[in-house]
Amino acid sequence: MAKLLFIHYKKSRNILEGGEQCTNRNRSALAKIVGENNLTSYHIHEDNEKKSLFTMLGSGILSIFNYYYGLSPRRVKKIVAMAQGYDYVFIDRSVFGIIAKALKKNGYKGKIITFFHNVEVPYFRAKLSHNWLARLLLLGCIDKNDKYSCEYSDKLIVLNERDRNEIKTRYGRIAESVIPISLADKCQNKPQSQEMTSDKPLCMFLGSYFPPNNEGIIWFAKNVLPHVSIRMKIVGKGMSQLRNDEPELMKDIEIASDVPNLEPFFEEADIMVLPIFSGSGMKVKTCESLMHGKNIIGTSEAFEGYDIETEKVGGKCNTAEEFIALLNDFAKNPRPKFNEYSRNAFLKNYSEDAVIEKFREIF
Repeated sequence: MAKLLFIHYKKSRNILEGGEQCTNRNRSALAKIVGENNLTSYHIHEDNEKKSLFTMLGSGILSIFNYYYGLSPRRVKKIVAMAQGYDYVFIDRSVFGIIAKALKKNGYKGKIITFFHNVEVPYFRAKLSHNWLARLLLLGCIDKNDKYSCEYSDKLIVLNERDRNEIKTRYGRIAESVIPISLADKCQNKPQSQEMTSDKPLCMFLGSYFPPNNEGIIWFAKNVLPHVSIRMKIVGKGMSQLRNDEPELMKDIEIASDVPNLEPFFEEADIMVLPIFSGSGMKVKTCESLMHGKNIIGTSEAFEGYDIETEKVGGKCNTAEEFIALLNDFAKNPRPKFNEYSRNAFLKNYSEDAVIEKFREIF
């Protein structure tokens, strides 16, 4: 049986963001294919490690030479040595492209597979503050690593056709595989709600404190919330910071920050509201909502990469007027709280079992 080295970015906190959920999905699928005993995980970085000023300065200097997220020449050399005993190296983020380059330059004979969680330049452009002095330097480092991933990987995996097309435009490489986001089914034996949505629906926004999420929910609070009869709740890592950023806008919105278990929040929500206007990859919050059989009202960006009929899951809205009209219609005309179409779409296309064959095809 083939042996695989799985290289990934690690966060040790209990609260998983979308990227970490996708990493866990990737590892789980690969372990099913090669066998748990034939897969070795090697993590690059733990974001809960305390960093001294010296360490941060060192990381800044290393980024000039295209080492990012805790990588260094010594660490890359160690990975190259480790890899010699493996048939495959699976690099879980394209920002580690310098590893693929080092493997090829040092004569690695196995196959290198790189997974693009996003096209990283547009993702980091949205993430990094425009006031940060090192922004351009870091974006250059990220661009180089995406380029290295394309140049030195034997196979590339992307989440959707949009990312595949952008990678082709930016780097002239066509990704071999498109494997959409999927999740282990947490709702397999969960009873379906028989309730109808409330005449003042409880709407939930799910997402961590991150510029595209913040911009979307602030836009919604300004332009939609005053004109609809709903209750609004925001759930996500670090989202209590919004009360400091926008105290007046957030005064009537309940915020649950850093919660380890999302199940009670999904159960009580009538509608998932996802006003996301920028980004790359796919939105894991959409997949989670499908898994729980929720009514979902979101933008084109929220549904990017999903093969679904949006009007059957709830609706697609890209303007304030569209959100207002649809939310007020939900208030006047209650629907089943459990959306059977959403749940079936998850089972058919976005459960771990649904995508395992796509992973097998890359070997």
